This record gives sequence, C-alpha cells and structure tokens, in this order.
Amino acid sequence: MATIFVSDMHFGLLSAEEEKLREQKFVNFLKFAKNNCDKLFILGDLFDYWFEYKRVIQKGYFKTFSALADLTEAGIEVHYLIGNHDFMHRDFFEKEIGAKVYENEVKIELDGKKFFLAHGDGLVENDLGYKILKKVLRNKNIQKLYSLIHPDFGIWLASSSSKKSRDYTTHKSYGENDGLFTAAKKIIDEGFDYVLFGHSHIRKIEEYKNGKYINLGTWLDRPCYGIFDNNKFEIIDWNN
Repeated sequence: MATIFVSDMHFGLLSAEEEKLREQKFVNFLKFAKNNCDKLFILGDLFDYWFEYKRVIQKGYFKTFSALADLTEAGIEVHYLIGNHDFMHRDFFEKEIGAKVYENEVKIELDGKKFFLAHGDGLVENDLGYKILKKVLRNKNIQKLYSLIHPDFGIWLASSSSKKSRDYTTHKSYGENDGLFTAAKKIIDEGFDYVLFGHSHIRKIEEYKNGKYINLGTWLDRPCYGIFDNNKFEIIDWNN
C-alpha cells in the first residue's frame, strides 16, 4: 500500500459556509485515503489554530475527527507533525483519534528510501526571530500558564495570534533563494532521498543531486496530496 502526505489545511480561517464545504472535501479525501494507503502523514497546521485545554477542545470539525478515527480503526497509521499554528497539543489526537503526534521532525524509511518529514518552520537560516518565538510558544511552563485562561478567551487569542503568524509567513522575504529548499539540500547531503515540508504554502518538487525536495503547498488555494507508491512520488490535485 502507498503512503499519503498532506499539509496546511488551516481549518477555521474562512467563513462558516466556506469551512463547511472545505471540511466535506477533506472528509471525502480521508475516505479515499482509507482505501488507498496504509500510512497518512499530516505535516502540520490542520487547523489555523489549535490550543487544547486539559478538558476542552475547540468547537467544530467533528466530521474531520470522526473520519481520522475511522482510518486508525481500520488499521491505517495516522501521523501528525506539529506545525507553527499548533499552539498546544495534549493527548486528544492520540487518545481519541489514535494518531501519533510529533513535536519534531520524523525520519523514516519507505521502500528502501530515506524520508525526512517536518512542517518546515524554524528551519530557514535567516529567520532568527521566529526561532526564538517558537521556543517561547513550545515552552511547557508557558503553555501551562496559558491554559489557565478561560477557553473562550484563550482560543480567541490563539486565533488572533494565528492570523498574525500566517500574515508574517506569507509576506516574509527570505531573499532570492528558497530558504526551505536550501535547508532541504543540506538534509539531502546527509543521505536522505526525500525531504518533505509544508509551511511556506508554495507547492513544488525540486531535484537536488540524488534526492528530491517536496513542498505540499496548502489546501487554502489548491487542495492536493503527496503519494509515495511503487518507489515513485507524486503530488496530485484533490477534486473530490
């Protein structure tokens, strides 16, 4: 069976009507994945913001949670790599959905090929400001203090911060070179065959030496998924 990869859906960003249509499209995709892969990797930012309280999760997207749980119950491995809009995960994805959650990159071998998977945030060399911010946001003590805020206000604040973070990422200039591609080249030089990121929302496949850098783009403008099957990697548009 194949391995499927997606990234940067950013649910919760658009109007209620648009979100309902987008969620149904993603649920249909998960039903497709259930019959066409044995592993699904989500490379971060499934939601435009995610802050999980000890006994509270944000409202909405029950169909998405249910469809993901259907995959794990069918024996499909679901792996979730935390992105820069994933402000705090506790154990909901693992206990209720059956997914495996990662705070850092994932290094795996598929059909004899070495894969390096990450959301991509914090990997660009000339982005010191974000690297510092990431350490603050991922600090467990700070997260515990934030969780003392009432969920209605805390989730609203997370949503506001998320919009600012997305605007920063969208308009940030990293110079003439693609900073994520530069990072991927160094990783390929370490012996990896494939390097997969999201984060930048710029969909691409670039060859470098004997490896490939793949960015999965975003579902905000052009829904797609990556698939590795029979020793071949493709990015395919998802149109239901």
